[in-house]
Amino acid sequence: MSKSSLHRYLSVAVEAARRAGRLQARAVGRPALVETKRSPVDLVTDVDRRSERLICDLIIRSFPTHGIHGEEQGRSNPRAAYQWIIDPLDGTMNFVHGTPWFAVSIGLTHEGRPILGVIYDPMQDELFATVSGEGATLNGQRIHVSRTRHLSRSLLSTGFSPGFRKDPTTYLRCFDVMERRSHGVRRIGSTAVSLAYVACGRLDGFYERELWPWDIAAGIVLVQEAGGRITDLHGRALQRLEHGAIVASNGPIHREIIKMLNGQLRSSKASAST
Repeated sequence: MSKSSLHRYLSVAVEAARRAGRLQARAVGRPALVETKRSPVDLVTDVDRRSERLICDLIIRSFPTHGIHGEEQGRSNPRAAYQWIIDPLDGTMNFVHGTPWFAVSIGLTHEGRPILGVIYDPMQDELFATVSGEGATLNGQRIHVSRTRHLSRSLLSTGFSPGFRKDPTTYLRCFDVMERRSHGVRRIGSTAVSLAYVACGRLDGFYERELWPWDIAAGIVLVQEAGGRITDLHGRALQRLEHGAIVASNGPIHREIIKMLNGQLRSSKASAST
């Protein structure tokens, strides 16, 4: 693909994210409809759905041969080489409660490889954007991951997926060890925002289990293009976008995060089997 094509894709993604963000900013804390999906803490609102329709309509008009994989509407044209992977409102629980940590997340893959990412935080008017090979930006200014070299001096973020309520012990053990080994662990409530913060150096690392492709498609490219690292819990590169766990970091603390997390996961499994 040409650079001009990539920049055209990016331009449309940025416009779609800003339009959806304006819609969300007008309705934050007062959606007309709130429903549950897979669990009582997995929410969807009318604004999620309206945002996704807005984004998808613009993308389909601009690139009718491309496929779309949206959190709310599912898939269209799944065999297309180019697939847009969209979380129209990442951080719905925050949005419902009027807490200003949520974002529009739009990623693009080509033959399964993430090549573009846009994350837009409408409450802060912060637009994180990247295409493969050209670095990452925040509101047009180049960004880079932090230079923190030791876990003990790092600030981290995590999330508790809906599965937390079925297995709180494992989540809390991981949280406890990471909290004690670092400067602290934040729960922002939006994977997209957390990954954007790793990319720009506000956070040194992020980990979470049970994530979906739309949670991470944009953030993967953003973190990598900002000089960071993103893998599964075993330190393996993410070969394809699928449901599972990730670790994202600035790089130097990556192995230490993985070591601590896997130690706790092994301990939890051993306890469960006795």
